[in-house]
Amino acid sequence: MNLNKAYILGRVTQDPELKTVTSGSSITSFGLATNRVWKDKEGNRQEATEFHNIVAFNRQAEILNQYAQKGTLLLVEGRLQTRSWEGQDGQKRYKTEIVAEQFQLGPKGQGQQNASQQTSSQQQPQQQGASGSSGGGQQGGNMPTINADEDEINLEEIPF
Repeated sequence: MNLNKAYILGRVTQDPELKTVTSGSSITSFGLATNRVWKDKEGNRQEATEFHNIVAFNRQAEILNQYAQKGTLLLVEGRLQTRSWEGQDGQKRYKTEIVAEQFQLGPKGQGQQNASQQTSSQQQPQQQGASGSSGGGQQGGNMPTINADEDEINLEEIPF
């Protein structure tokens, strides 16, 4: 059995670029930044940022292009994909991307109504996960929003 699944929660680093290919399909790509915060042995706060390439197709690409912008908090569920091509200098180039299969926008801003959007390429309701919480199969189209608490996670408090 194989599994290729990525869940990532971060901030959009640049406005998505929507492109239409000759077949009529829409494609958008953008970057997503994630931060990791921890305390070193001396108790000093440390922080590292990772940058991820995200790509979405068809209706998802159009929705992301319309609603996501630089700085938007975004939860992406997808799969990892590495593509290769030959550069102008003749060197083989590689790029690893997360192909978005589902996504959810975070809160729009303080004091404003939260905006969230989730879509799936299969357009099927999301099934209940192993943890017992449904990730979005609520009635009436109201999707849960992402709560991005700024609290630090102490690795010593994790039971595993």
